[in-house]
Amino acid sequence: MHQPRIGVAVWIKSVKQARQLRKYGLVHYVSKQMKYAVLYVDQENAEMVISQLGNLGFVERVERSEKPFIPLEYHKVEKESQPQDDSIGI
Repeated sequence: MHQPRIGVAVWIKSVKQARQLRKYGLVHYVSKQMKYAVLYVDQENAEMVISQLGNLGFVERVERSEKPFIPLEYHKVEKESQPQDDSIGI
């Protein structure tokens, strides 16, 4: 049904080659000014796709997203209440 995916940032030498990235995953965004593309790949095939992308001539750098490894649910930690000293005398 729903496959877990991971985001991959790919820095490219020219924006024209961004079309060729379609066969490796879903191209989500392409920045013309900064010359990078964000694409989503299946998490189980991520390492293989990242190594294939790194071997391409027009790719400068490939980085995988760290979002799956960051905890997204937080819970409030309650402090231990300490008794207050109410005696304010001289």
